Amino acid sequence: MLKKVLITNVHTGSKHEAFVDTDTHEKAIIGSGLGSNETANIEDITGVDETVHRLTLPKENLDDRVLFFNGLARCLERNISIIKSLQLQANRVRSPKYRGVIAELVYDLSIGEKFSAAIEKHPDVFPKELLSLIVAGEEAGQLATVCRRIGGAQKKTARILKKLKAGMIYPAIVLALGVGVIVVMSYTLVPAMQKLYTEMNVPLATGTKILLAISDTLLHQPWTVLLPVLGLYFFFKNWGKISSTKMAQSFFLKLPVVGKLIRKSASAVSFRCLAMLLEANVRLSSALQITAEATWHWQYREFFDRLASHINVGRTMHEAFLIESHWLGPDGRSICGLIELASETGAGTEMLNEIADDYEDELDTMANQIDKILEPLTIMLLGCLVGFLVYAIYAPIFSLGDAILPKKG
Repeated sequence: MLKKVLITNVHTGSKHEAFVDTDTHEKAIIGSGLGSNETANIEDITGVDETVHRLTLPKENLDDRVLFFNGLARCLERNISIIKSLQLQANRVRSPKYRGVIAELVYDLSIGEKFSAAIEKHPDVFPKELLSLIVAGEEAGQLATVCRRIGGAQKKTARILKKLKAGMIYPAIVLALGVGVIVVMSYTLVPAMQKLYTEMNVPLATGTKILLAISDTLLHQPWTVLLPVLGLYFFFKNWGKISSTKMAQSFFLKLPVVGKLIRKSASAVSFRCLAMLLEANVRLSSALQITAEATWHWQYREFFDRLASHINVGRTMHEAFLIESHWLGPDGRSICGLIELASETGAGTEMLNEIADDYEDELDTMANQIDKILEPLTIMLLGCLVGFLVYAIYAPIFSLGDAILPKKG
C-alpha cells in the first residue's frame, strides 16, 4: 500500500512529502527518513489516487540500486551498525518502492533475521545474482566489500544503459517518422496509386504489393495500428523476463557488438566475484558454486558449475579451465594462460582481479563508442526505408508505357 508521509521541520515549519510503498505507518516513518527535529503526518493512498501516484512517481531503477549499495558500503566500512546504515539510505533513494524495501529490511533485522534472509524477500528489487553475492559476503565477513562491488558494477551498467538509451533516441525518431510516413501514405497516396494501377492493369512489383497490403489493412482495420505499439510496450515491460531466458541470451551473444558487451560484462562480474571469495579464504569448490549462482548469464553459470565439478573430482584449476574454455568465447585460451600463470606463481586472486579489470576497461571503451556504432546503423535503416518506399511507388511506373501504348502485333 502506498503511504504519503508529510514531514514538518519543528524549527522552520518547512514541509516535505515522502511516498513509501509499505503496509504499516511505523515502516512508513522509517522509509521516509524522518529526522529527530521533524514530525510526520501519514496518509494512506488508495483506489484511483494510488494508481495515478504509482504511474507518476519515480520507479525503482539502477540509479536507486547504485545509491543504496554505495551508501550502505560507505556506512559499513565505518563500522556503523547495519540497521542504522539502512536507515541512512532512506533519504538517498528516490522511489517509493526502495523506501518501502528499506523499511522492511530494517524491521526484519530488528527482529533478528540475517541481512541475506531479509534481502531474499524482495526478488523483484534484488535479483538472484545479487542475493548470491550478499550471501557470500556475509559468510566471508566482507559485506561492506560486496556492497561496494555491487554498487560499482551497477554504476557501470547504468552508465552503459544510459549511453545506449541516448544513442537510441536518434534511431527511434527516424523509425517513428518512417512509420508515420507509411501510415499517412497508406491513407492518402497509396489508394490513388492502387486505383490508377488497377485500371491500367499494370503488373506490380513485390514491394508495391506489400505497400498496398499495408494500406488495405489500415483502411479497413485501422485498429491494427495499435498492434505494434502494444507489442513494443509489452516487450519492454517484460524485458527482464525475456532477457533472462536461455534462448534470448544465446541470441544476443551472436550479435556483432551486443555479444561482446554481454560477454565482457558477464566475465567481469564473474571473475571479480570469484576473486573476492578466494580472498576471503572460501573453499575453491564452494567459491565456484557461489560464483555460478551470482552470474546472470546462463552460459557462465554452466561454466562455473562445470569447473566446480572438475575440482571436486581432483582436477586442478588450470585443467578445469582448459576443458571448459569454449564457454568463454574467443578469450578462452588467453584466460587459460593467465590461470596457468596464476597456478605456477600462487597469485590466483591477483590474476582474477586483473582479468576483471581488463574486461571492465574494455566495457568502458565500448560504452564510449556506442553512439558512433549506432549512427551508421541508423543511416542504413533510413536508407532501407526510403529505398523501399521509392521502389514500391515507382517500380510500376516503368510499366505504364506498355499499358498506355501497347505494342503492335
